[in-house]
Order: sequence, then C-alpha cells, then structure tokens
Amino acid sequence: MDHEVNGRRLYMRSAGAGAPSVVFLAGAGAAGLDYWGLQQRVAELTTAVVYDRSGTGWSDRSAGRLPEAGETVDELRELLRVAGVPGPYVLVGHSLGALFARLYAIRFPGEVAGLVLMDPAHEDYDTSMPQELQDLRASFDPEAMELPDELPAEIIGFYRDLFGRMMAGWPPDVREPLVEAHLGREWLSDGFRAVKAVKGYYDEVGKAGPLPDLPLIVLTATGVDDFKRAVSAGESEALMLAEIDAKRRLYDAFAASVPRGENRPVAGAGHASLPWRGAGDVVRAIRDILTRISGGVG
Repeated sequence: MDHEVNGRRLYMRSAGAGAPSVVFLAGAGAAGLDYWGLQQRVAELTTAVVYDRSGTGWSDRSAGRLPEAGETVDELRELLRVAGVPGPYVLVGHSLGALFARLYAIRFPGEVAGLVLMDPAHEDYDTSMPQELQDLRASFDPEAMELPDELPAEIIGFYRDLFGRMMAGWPPDVREPLVEAHLGREWLSDGFRAVKAVKGYYDEVGKAGPLPDLPLIVLTATGVDDFKRAVSAGESEALMLAEIDAKRRLYDAFAASVPRGENRPVAGAGHASLPWRGAGDVVRAIRDILTRISGGVG
C-alpha cells in the first residue's frame, strides 16, 4: 500500500498484528520486499512492516541529492504515523538501513523498544579494517562511479540467478518483479547514489550521540557471499577473511556500548545475503528482543 509523506508517494507493506511493531530498514541498493521472507515469519509474532524510503524501490524519486539521514528518519516516522502503525517499534536495519535505525533510536528513544542490526554500516568501519584494506579503499572515489549504459549479459545472468536462488520458494508475483527491478537501470542507479551519499550519513550519525539504553542485538555475517566476490576486485580471500575478523571486533565494541547489547555471529551468510541465508538467526534475534521487551528471558 502506498502513502503520501511530504508530497512523495512511499511504498509500504504491513502484515500481522500487535505491538511492538517490527519495522525493516533496507540496505543500500535494496528494497523493502527483499525482506519479504523475514516479514512473513515475523508477522506470526506481531505487526511487521517493510517499506521503501524515498529514492529507492517502488517509492517516488526526486531530482538531485538523496535526503540526509535526519530527513530519512523523519520521513519514516511520519510514514508510520500516517499509516497508523502501532508503536513502540523494534527497528531491524540491514547495512545502511541499520545506520538510519540507530539515528531514529537516538533522536526518538521513547518510540523505539529495541534494535536488531544486521551487519550494520558504521562510521568507524573503514578505520577498523586491516591497513592493506584501508589502503585499497583510500584510492576508491565514489564520485567517479558511473553506471554503464548497458550491463554485460553475463553480469545480468549472474545476478538474476543469484537473486533467484536467494528468493527460491517465494511467490512468483513477489519474486519475479523484484528480481527484474534489481537488474534495471533505475534501481542500480539508486545503489550508486547511496554509495556516494554514505560519507555524509556517517558524519551525521557519528555526531548524533550515543544510543539510548535499549535491547540491542547485532548480527555479524561471518561468511563471504557471492555478491561480495562479484564486486571486490583486488581483494584476496585472506583479506576478505581479515575484514570479517575486524568487523566482528568493531561490532563487539559497538554492542558493548549499551548495557543490553550483544553481538551474535551468523555462519553461512555474507553481508548482502544475511537476510536470506541467515533468516533463522534474524527471526530468532527479533523474537528474543520481543521477549525481553515483554519482561521474559530471551
């Protein structure tokens, strides 16, 4: 169902009933429906919401820059109000979406009951990496990124097969339009725009202050998925594994920054594939947060 927020049409899909509501915040280059499988399982527990922030997925786009992090949080807050989604919220953010979930909790702590963050984007990520990886990435200029006029057929085939396997068993009317949209120029451009905007997001969230005292579970993908291998030219297998070790240490420290935080490793999943290959771990974390909120032991 679409809702109008600040003059823009935003796509949102809600399932289940009850509170607190679980709201999924997509990563860069992703859309709300990428979390459809998780939403269906969480809807058995409570209200579960997926949505597309402006400039992504099936929501409206605008010319020029993407909204700043604070604007993105305000947009989500207004969407939940307009749509009548009952709070408080358990925010489940993946990658870049975790950064927005964190900012929402900092700015509106009374509206957030808990957080589940899947391989979260973090402003200290790059500086926490091995020096060799820092040196590699120092030469990367996001502003120089350009999407080719036409992707090679083998790349399209690779991603179509990969997305298809990740979404195997989903209804065709969900899976097929989603896979095709991911391979279209508009959605690919959205991912490029997000990469170019991420430094500004880091600066904004890094200055926002600490997280409030709330239940937090960080999920760390400990594998290297096919998505990563496809875009990581110049990185050896050993360097990819060193990145995972460094990431895990960063997330341990981040989770320990709040009294009720913990970091859980997820085997068999990489950064991009975590919502699919690690779905059981994600649902378990959400269930544990809901149990802690209700006063049980989880």
